[in-house]
Amino acid sequence: MKFWSQFFIPTLKESPADAEIASHKLLVRAGLVRKLGGGLYTYMPLGLRTLRKISQACREEMDAAGAIELQMPHLHPVEFWEQGPRWAAAREIMYRADHAGDGKRGPRDPEYVLGPTHEEIITPLVKTEITSYRDLPKNFYQIATKFRNEIRPRYGLMRAREFIMKDGYSFDATDEGATQSYLRMKDAYSKFFSRVGVKAISVEADTGVMGGSFSHEFMVPAEVGDDVVVYCEESGYAANREKATSGIVPKDLADAAPAGAVEEFPTPGVVTIAALEAAPYSVPADKQFKTLVYVGDGNPFLVILRGCDELEEAKLGSLGFTLFRPATPEEIEPVMGAKPGSLGAVKGTIKDPAALAGIFADHAIRLIGNGTTGANRDGMHLRNVNVTRDLAITKFGDFRRVRVGEPDPKSGNPLKIARAIEVGHVFKLGTKYSDKFGAVYTDDQKQSHPMVMGCYGIGISRTLQAIIEQSHDNDGILWPWSVAPFQVLVCLLDPQLPEAAELAKKIGLAAERAGADVLIDDRTERPGVKFKDADLIGIPLRITVGGKGLKEGIVEMKWRAQKDVAKLPIADAESKVAAAVADASRA
Repeated sequence: MKFWSQFFIPTLKESPADAEIASHKLLVRAGLVRKLGGGLYTYMPLGLRTLRKISQACREEMDAAGAIELQMPHLHPVEFWEQGPRWAAAREIMYRADHAGDGKRGPRDPEYVLGPTHEEIITPLVKTEITSYRDLPKNFYQIATKFRNEIRPRYGLMRAREFIMKDGYSFDATDEGATQSYLRMKDAYSKFFSRVGVKAISVEADTGVMGGSFSHEFMVPAEVGDDVVVYCEESGYAANREKATSGIVPKDLADAAPAGAVEEFPTPGVVTIAALEAAPYSVPADKQFKTLVYVGDGNPFLVILRGCDELEEAKLGSLGFTLFRPATPEEIEPVMGAKPGSLGAVKGTIKDPAALAGIFADHAIRLIGNGTTGANRDGMHLRNVNVTRDLAITKFGDFRRVRVGEPDPKSGNPLKIARAIEVGHVFKLGTKYSDKFGAVYTDDQKQSHPMVMGCYGIGISRTLQAIIEQSHDNDGILWPWSVAPFQVLVCLLDPQLPEAAELAKKIGLAAERAGADVLIDDRTERPGVKFKDADLIGIPLRITVGGKGLKEGIVEMKWRAQKDVAKLPIADAESKVAAAVADASRA
């Protein structure tokens, strides 16, 4: 049991100027965090209490699922990352950690880096400690501080440079076993988020720089979310926008026959899809081929979409390039023979086709059948371009961004799109890291095999803010019982009255014995100030004790999420409050 006057809860009446979303404003106003710099926050006593409860709930669910806790260094020798499979891509978001002594010039490359995740650390560790199939499977996890060189930190803890994460890593002897480990963790995640009061949905996700065969994100729907979820309630389909597909191309679609000979025509000054849509050309966007030039691992490649579609750049990760980016105009013209705006992939029109690492087309261009594209000559286009006959396509794939209303790939019903906050991510990694680090085991036939891995992350600090974003009203936070910094607030209106102070302590002790964390507001403040602060910090159950109530023989009991106030006879107050605590703890 704590007393407000002896604790530290620095609430604010006004929101900070840099807070853009409700949860960020409430984090600061309720005294949960204070900003040190861009993306850097101190967890104040109230925020730390909730953070520890979230961490403990996570720890218990991981333990129940068979995971084993350890703790790894934050500071990593860079050679571990250089040996791994993602140094080139990951170093752009990592902090180097070099000597800060006066007059010492730092090396060109870092000697140490701060860890954003720990695949490159856990894999060599397991390699040296586990060598036999008898010691598998194993699943290790930690709850630790991570570091990411976020270019534009914003939204408080949502996009921070330093954050707290649960990261876990499974090691199995077989692919089947790795799948079971993956599903076990996925189930544990669902239990964890339910336990801390977060309504999270599991969605198919892109593996990104982590790599691996498949992954799922746990997303919290929120209007201010920095991720987008594509879903269908009827079928249960849900995917991150970077992974989402639709049924826009029928499975039984037959390739269109040529509509006529390819014909070149002049289009002076036309360098956009919209310009070709306009008169006098009047070519609809869904009848145009859009040709994009990218560079993957130093080599140019083409991506072909319908003119009406947008590229979902993350989907290019399926092509196998470690790094890719849009080509510059200076890189495009020597290969294609024309500037952007007049590009195409018709056979025989590309200036240097041998320079290309491939021509990759989205499946939806088959809906065009015969359309219009650039001639690879400035100010010229080609019509009657047939997909099968005329385009030199290396491989078809899914590269477009799904739009709302397109058919769900499972049921055909219209897809919906909503913004969401990512709070967890699970990956089936396969042998990407074990191959690199030589993490192998010996089977019962004395044969060596790479361990099959999975990795699993939960944003602990991000979950704290996601709870607030999902559970608040105009007056403040609505904490779920399980993670509230305190669960019962005894609001003592007349702390100078000995009988009121004594009753407040008795009720607080009764609530504490029933299993609640209790805070007594014994400040010499006006009742209005106390009630406003109570609503702001969001403690679930408030008991009000005051001189007026003592005269009437009652105390008041109010749940933060409800409007009704119950008047309890003083004689029954301790037992009634204890019963309410017991009921809330069981819920």
